[in-house]
Amino acid sequence: MYLEHFNLKEMPFALTANTEFFCRLPGHQSALNVVLVSLRNGEGFIKVVGEVGTGKTLLCRLLLERLGDDFITAYVPNPDLNPAGLRVALAQELGLAAPYPRSQHALLELITNKLIEVHATGKRVVLLMDEAQAMTTESLEALRLLTNLETNTFKLLQVVLFGQPELDVRLNQANLRQLKQRITFSHYLNPLNRTELEDYLCHRLAKAGHTLGPLFTRKAADLLYRKTKGIPRLINILCHKAMMIAYGRGETRVEHKAVNMAVRDTESVAAPFYQLLKLAIVIPAVLVVSIIILIIKYHHLL
Repeated sequence: MYLEHFNLKEMPFALTANTEFFCRLPGHQSALNVVLVSLRNGEGFIKVVGEVGTGKTLLCRLLLERLGDDFITAYVPNPDLNPAGLRVALAQELGLAAPYPRSQHALLELITNKLIEVHATGKRVVLLMDEAQAMTTESLEALRLLTNLETNTFKLLQVVLFGQPELDVRLNQANLRQLKQRITFSHYLNPLNRTELEDYLCHRLAKAGHTLGPLFTRKAADLLYRKTKGIPRLINILCHKAMMIAYGRGETRVEHKAVNMAVRDTESVAAPFYQLLKLAIVIPAVLVVSIIILIIKYHHLL
């Protein structure tokens, strides 16, 4: 690929949520600090909301690493669970051995006893729910009831919800007002601004081993920001493609032309003009082929 060409040790813009590439930008660092402080203060419910691709999963994985030995973490990345499935997932994360009782009351009693056992050791249990906006109303209510488990001074289970803005829409429904009232701290994860985009590019390239000065020209970075609106996932996609294009053309820096070609190849950021241009080319071609086929069939009948 282009690693040797750009003097890199690893891919700087891979889409995997690698915590080694976490960039301490104000918004992301603030979100991390809010959650860490809230959990250490014993808060029951915490919420982090952000648009698709703003880095929620990376933040979630970073939390798993940063909480330390005072916490036992339960991570549930799959929101498509009914209340019974949610309890089973929590039991598995807590290390309770299967098979689990069919009675939900008996399963809840096992979970409660385990939480009390953990609390007796001086540790706390945190449940991290990713993509929480996709949870059913019944599962969200079951989650709320789980946080009713408490001692006189501490919650036996703390919960961090990571979700898209649709989660706030869900929580504004009247039937979820009890859960909304339980959320003591919230943080909205904003896209990067133009200055942060520059810092983000430099940070990831430096982490990957780049030492030869700015790789993306200013015009290229400007175009990246306009097309991605500061969404890290889209930035990663376009940067990777633009670097491939620059490598293929033998260029040592990524120019705006390479970014523009990457944009045309990426449906989520491509301008309608390019989509219409494709249709303008494809539809007439299909019509021409269809007419030729009809003419051949007509002559064959004659």
